[in-house]
Amino acid sequence: MAIKQQQMYIDGEFVSNHSDKWIDVLNPATEEVISQIPDADVDDVRNAIDAAERAQHDWEDLPAQERGVWLHKIAQGIRAREQELTDIIVAEGGKTQGLARTEVLFTADYLDYMAEWARRYEGEIIQSDRRNENIFVFKKAIGVTTGILPWNFPFFLVARKAAPALITGNTIVVKPSQLTPNNAIAFAGIVHQVGLPRGVFNLVTGRGSVVGQELAANPKVGMVSLTGSVAAGEQTMAAAAKNITKVSLELGGKAPAIVMNDADLDLAVKAIVDSRIINTGQVCNCAERVYVQEDIKDEFIARLTAAFKHITFGDPAREKDLDMGPLIDAAALKSVQDKVDNAVAQGARVVTGGHRAGDKGYFFQPTLLVDVQHKMDIMHEETFGPVLPVTTFRTLDEAVRMANDCEFGLTSSIYTSNLNTAMMAINKLKFGETYINRENFEAMQGFHAGWRKSGIGGADGRHGLEEYLQTHVVYLQYQP
Repeated sequence: MAIKQQQMYIDGEFVSNHSDKWIDVLNPATEEVISQIPDADVDDVRNAIDAAERAQHDWEDLPAQERGVWLHKIAQGIRAREQELTDIIVAEGGKTQGLARTEVLFTADYLDYMAEWARRYEGEIIQSDRRNENIFVFKKAIGVTTGILPWNFPFFLVARKAAPALITGNTIVVKPSQLTPNNAIAFAGIVHQVGLPRGVFNLVTGRGSVVGQELAANPKVGMVSLTGSVAAGEQTMAAAAKNITKVSLELGGKAPAIVMNDADLDLAVKAIVDSRIINTGQVCNCAERVYVQEDIKDEFIARLTAAFKHITFGDPAREKDLDMGPLIDAAALKSVQDKVDNAVAQGARVVTGGHRAGDKGYFFQPTLLVDVQHKMDIMHEETFGPVLPVTTFRTLDEAVRMANDCEFGLTSSIYTSNLNTAMMAINKLKFGETYINRENFEAMQGFHAGWRKSGIGGADGRHGLEEYLQTHVVYLQYQP
């Protein structure tokens, strides 16, 4: 069967790249090549940025409500292709069918949600110190924005970056991950089908070292938003620095889960397992490490072990109702195995899992580690796989101290039935998000933002929308 060669979307048209070079896209469950994407060069990227620049003025001139209508049309187009999009995400990302379908529908809802901000985002009038003067704060579009996407929630992240950009009058150039580009190209197909004005949304495929660098470094770009690794964030900041381009970065996480001795253990186990194995543990806000109060350690670990032994995994294109699929690629498989082996070498004990599953596809067994010490690497380095280390604590202050002892600061959680305990944790945990007695999963109306090396800026809700706006203050003095 011939491998499908995809195209980029620039200035309202699907186009091939200048160099005629291609990148293979694999199915991580089978290791088979399922498509090829253009390996874009700098000229391709600049063409997309130029198209976005040409389109931006007229797009910003549209009333925000009219821009919102276009977002609603894209959302409708997504829902009309729900199954097709689900299958694409499953095939190239190894995501379970249920999670892939949730991502598709959540993306459509997100576009509708952001469209409704058209009549709601606003400026201010500030009191002046002078007679006969008004001070106005206008909120205006930045101009051309760019979005560099990860592979773990690739379809939703198109909307997370494009929807707030477009509703506020910006245009955008998107670069999908080279591991999972097909869903983003399908998104561009929907954009084309609904007739969005040329140049408003553009998509360029290729390597981060070429496409991502130009999207961050080009002087015509007013803002670059990246979701990815700390290393990618550092490179993006460095590229953007020469033009003082605004950056918004969502990077790594190492979310702690604190389990107090008064917690509902059934609830805690289910929520932590759900938070650990979603997308095979490849989510930045996943529960990555557990701190359980010493006097309930044995009971908690027994329940957690039983839950891990019931986790199901396999090829999600062939089996429904799985808990997990494969890891994304061979490099991810090696990284997870190396981290588990290193933890064992440092004294941790494997209760379940610990190894690759099978010899075809990038599957890794759900792995539970005990006898873990807080100082071990596994408690500090992001694992990005279905591996959960557990250690103990005596007091809440000790648990919070260990939780905060991390270079990341994205999400955290605590399980307790005591309101005072919850409030003390809220006031002491140094993370962008804290979940109490529930799994780690953010709401579109919240604000997803990290502390420390987890990023700069954020996404979702009113605060995420305002990332795509800049202020214009006007001092208007008049004669009475």
